[in-house]
Amino acid sequence: MATQPVTDSQFDAEVRQSDTPVIVDFWAEWCGPCKQIGPALEELSEEYAGKVKIVKVNIDENQEQAAALGVRGIPALFMFKGGEVVSNRMGAAPKAALKSWIDESI
Repeated sequence: MATQPVTDSQFDAEVRQSDTPVIVDFWAEWCGPCKQIGPALEELSEEYAGKVKIVKVNIDENQEQAAALGVRGIPALFMFKGGEVVSNRMGAAPKAALKSWIDESI
C-alpha cells in the first residue's frame, strides 16, 4: 500500500481513529529533505502494509494539524497509536534509520 495524502479535514478519521498505527509525514513540495525521504517512505509503506499506515500532510495546503502538533521544521514524522502521538522525529534520515524508528515505536 502506497503512502496516502491526508488533509486537515480527513486527519481525525484517517489518523486518530485508525485501528493500526499511523506515521504522519508533514512535508512540502519545495522541501529538499522531504523529497529525499519520500522514496524510502513509499518502500516502507509497502513493507509494513497491514501493520502501519503512512500518510502525508502537505503543510502548505494543510496547516491546522501541523500547528496543533507544534511542527516547526520539515520533514516531521509523527507516529500515532490509539489516536495519540507515541513518537516523533524531525529531519531526513536513511531508510534503515526510519525502519529502526518504526520498529521501536510499534
